[in-house]
Amino acid sequence: MVPAGSTPAPSRWPGPRPRPVAGSGSSCSPSTSGRPRGGGGAVQVPLDVYSLTMKETDREAVATAVQRVAGMLQRPDQLDKVEQYRRREARKKASVEARLKAAIQSQLDGVRTGLSQLHNALTDVKDIQQSLADVSKDWRQSINTVESLKDVKDAVAQHSQLAAAVENLKNIFSVPEIVRETQDLIEQGALLQAHRKLMDLECSRDGLMCEQYRMDSGNTRDMTLIHGYFSSTQGLSDELAKQLWMVLQRSLVTVRRDPTLLVSVVRIIEREEKIDRRILDRKKQTGFVPPGRPKNWKEKMFSILDRTVTTRIEGTQADTRESDKMWLVRHLEIIRKYVLDDLLVAKNLMVQCFPPHYEIFKNLLRMYHQALSTRMQELASEDLEASEIVSLLTWVLNTYTSVEMMGNMELAPEVDVHSLEPLLSPNVVSELLDTYMSTLTSNIIAWLRKALETDRKDWSKETEPEADQDGYYQTTLPAIVFQMFEQNLQVAAQISEDLKTKVLVLCLQQMNSFLSRYKDEAQLYKEEHLKNRQHPHCYVQYMIAIINNCQTFKESIVSLKRKYLKGEAEESVCLSQPSMDGILDTIAKEGCGSLLEEVFLDLEQHLNELMTKKWLLGSNAVDIICVTVEDYFNDFAKIKKPYKKRMTAEAHRRVVVEYLRAVMQKRISFRSAEERKEGAEKMVREAEQLRFLFRKLASGFGEDVDGHCDTIVAVAEVIKLTDPSLLYLEVSTLVSKYPDIRDDHIGALLAVRGDASRDMKQTIIETLEQGPAQANPSYVPIFREITVPSLNVAKLLK
Repeated sequence: MVPAGSTPAPSRWPGPRPRPVAGSGSSCSPSTSGRPRGGGGAVQVPLDVYSLTMKETDREAVATAVQRVAGMLQRPDQLDKVEQYRRREARKKASVEARLKAAIQSQLDGVRTGLSQLHNALTDVKDIQQSLADVSKDWRQSINTVESLKDVKDAVAQHSQLAAAVENLKNIFSVPEIVRETQDLIEQGALLQAHRKLMDLECSRDGLMCEQYRMDSGNTRDMTLIHGYFSSTQGLSDELAKQLWMVLQRSLVTVRRDPTLLVSVVRIIEREEKIDRRILDRKKQTGFVPPGRPKNWKEKMFSILDRTVTTRIEGTQADTRESDKMWLVRHLEIIRKYVLDDLLVAKNLMVQCFPPHYEIFKNLLRMYHQALSTRMQELASEDLEASEIVSLLTWVLNTYTSVEMMGNMELAPEVDVHSLEPLLSPNVVSELLDTYMSTLTSNIIAWLRKALETDRKDWSKETEPEADQDGYYQTTLPAIVFQMFEQNLQVAAQISEDLKTKVLVLCLQQMNSFLSRYKDEAQLYKEEHLKNRQHPHCYVQYMIAIINNCQTFKESIVSLKRKYLKGEAEESVCLSQPSMDGILDTIAKEGCGSLLEEVFLDLEQHLNELMTKKWLLGSNAVDIICVTVEDYFNDFAKIKKPYKKRMTAEAHRRVVVEYLRAVMQKRISFRSAEERKEGAEKMVREAEQLRFLFRKLASGFGEDVDGHCDTIVAVAEVIKLTDPSLLYLEVSTLVSKYPDIRDDHIGALLAVRGDASRDMKQTIIETLEQGPAQANPSYVPIFREITVPSLNVAKLLK
């Protein structure tokens, strides 16, 4: 060790190794350093080897010194600093020598101390060796003495046994009496006193048996004799235990009525636990365990409480599916109420009756949670209906952790709903949801089919359909369908947002299929009516209701999506679902077409009178047409605006088309200018009649209804023209306004005039064919669907 304040010698010198200084007081001279310390027997280093080593070291030192001096004196101006270099090196040398001397001195002191301690240890070992020899000698001499004391040992053991017997003598003779007293106390409910006497009996029995075991553990006869004499003790212990378990089974009731009784039970159990621990400790020393020990009453107590909780949960089912369709809802509600009440009692009252280390509330919470989990698993494994699956999942996923149960503020902070394990595993929940979706799909299909069948039967009623608050005809079908969707979505929303979205997607998918069937039924309804137009009696009214239902379906679908979808979910569902607007528009369009077909079936006779001799002589066909259309449209007023607007425009177009078709069918050929003038003026008057009618029907729509009737007026102008030389100009004007007019239309129109020669007809037609008119982009064709009777143009020109 290096003394404090001194600098330890470096392990490797930076320069030449210093030579020992003679007379410095150091003991590292060649005469001493070559001889090992600490005693004889060590190999001595030969002096000639040591001398050679020192010479080699000197040579290395000189060489190193020469190198350092050469490095210092490389320039002439450094010669002036030689004295300065010499003094610096001298100081370094003195410092190194001082450190070296201190280090060597420290090492020598340590060696001296070690030698002293080794000498003392040798002395102590010799003393111990002598003491052991003395002890061994004394032990050999005392063997005979120990053997002579065996009789004394046996006498001591017998005395100990007799002392124990004398000590328990009173109890031994009074065992029958104590047994009777203990039995009476148990029957009277004095459990603490009964347990005290039972402890005395067990203590006497265990003491005697322990002494017997210590004296002669192999003597089973005496052990059996003692155990038989105290045989009633085990029966009393079992009887007392039964009373304790009965109290624990009713602990939630007992703690409110008689908490002292529950405290007594807990005190008895705690006493038994202490006795068990004491006996187990004694077993480690003696190896003896009394019969019936350890009792483990604390463990049994928690087992009893666990079975009680399980029985209480299972016993809440009062009904079955056969007796009550709402059996599961009632069952779950009873469980919720019972569990919440029990936990509140445990938190507020039972914790005061048990020692803190029992953690009674924590253990009861665990028992209830486990019992509930087991019960939910049992219910989930049953063949549940869709509504029952919803009730179960809603209770498990929402109600259980809500403020109505485990999230109740009175249970906080001991109950943390976030730390509770799920009652059902994710796999079970997933299976239930799959079953629910499968069942719901079947149910929705059946419900929609039944709703459509019911609505289809209503279409044949003799009474008109109901009207909404705005007076539009409707059936109950949309309300029934969307009420069903709404109910299922509300139920799904109680479980989870994901399930709600899945149910909505399912409803929309089934709605799409349903609308296809609805379309087919409406078409079949129309075809059946056309077979006998007298039936059904309210065909028009119910067809109007079908059309209005399409608009109601549209609005309800939009409302449903807006209510149950948010943001991105709405976009994804809209993208993933086929558009039902197209199907609904098709149904409504076909319905409107059916109604218009009904109108034109009634108008057919009067349309056939147009442009005939009878018409020219004064037929009132157009008057009847106007009255009939207006009468029908009084009924059509019950059609909702979007479809009524389209229907009015279509009726207007078709009436004009039928009027023009009458012209093109060449039912009349005017013989004179007077007839042409009279016929043309009648056409203009009738066009104005139709214009007035459809303006009246379209009031409130903001539609231009003049365009179609202007076509009749334009055709009348061609017929009215008195100067044949201007006929080409008038016809070309007509063609420019109506570019879909064909040459057969022009031929038929000229044939109706009755005054155009064959050359004139051919010239006009050929000229118009050479320069076809360009159609206006906003023009709606009207002549395209008008066919001319099968007379070719050549015949028309004759």
